[in-house]
Amino acid sequence: MISSPAQQAVDAAITSRRSIRAFLPTPVAHEDIAAILQVAARAPSGTNTQPWKVYVLQGERKNQLSGAILAAHNDPEQAAQHKEEYAYYPREWVSPYIDRRRKVGWDLYALLGLGRDNKAGMAAQHGRNYEFFDAPVGLIFTIDRIMEQGSWLDYGMFLQNLMVAARARGLDTCPQAAFTQYHRIISEQLALPESETVVCGMALGVADLSKIENSLVTERMALSEFVKFVE
Repeated sequence: MISSPAQQAVDAAITSRRSIRAFLPTPVAHEDIAAILQVAARAPSGTNTQPWKVYVLQGERKNQLSGAILAAHNDPEQAAQHKEEYAYYPREWVSPYIDRRRKVGWDLYALLGLGRDNKAGMAAQHGRNYEFFDAPVGLIFTIDRIMEQGSWLDYGMFLQNLMVAARARGLDTCPQAAFTQYHRIISEQLALPESETVVCGMALGVADLSKIENSLVTERMALSEFVKFVE
């Protein structure tokens, strides 16, 4: 089958998406951010509930949020007082999931020259999440607490749409569950209503391809490992 230009463009936007961990300071125009979010909002949702809400941070407001979170993150006593509001990861890790998690972590740290005993270096790299990896745009996503599991599945499709739409415009992203630990700080900084739960954060901007961490390309399973054709 010969693929069409439209198919090639969509496939390229999807397959070129990676989690970027270092960005250039290149500004992203307001109209581009708005267009990406408008495209993303075409994601399907059960009975068209559209459960997503997005806070777009730039400039000083982004820096204020980053500073507030980092102040807590860099103080072990303070950090210990902040817990995730929902379980993103399993409570108990088993193979093959723990193996994949470890591999991507060690692959990243190896690129950065961080040995397994360099806990301070690893903590500093984790802290880079809260600076949105220097991206000019930081996004915080929330959902109404009344919504149930199906709406969270819908939310994932919205986030994927956003990341693909960004790639189609030559931009990159990094979805960040790390922000959920500090949901109380985020709620205070952004004056979130009590009805909203922080889903995740995301960095958006132009990738700094000179940074070694952006050379990381994670592996994907072979089709035969996760697909069964029932005939």
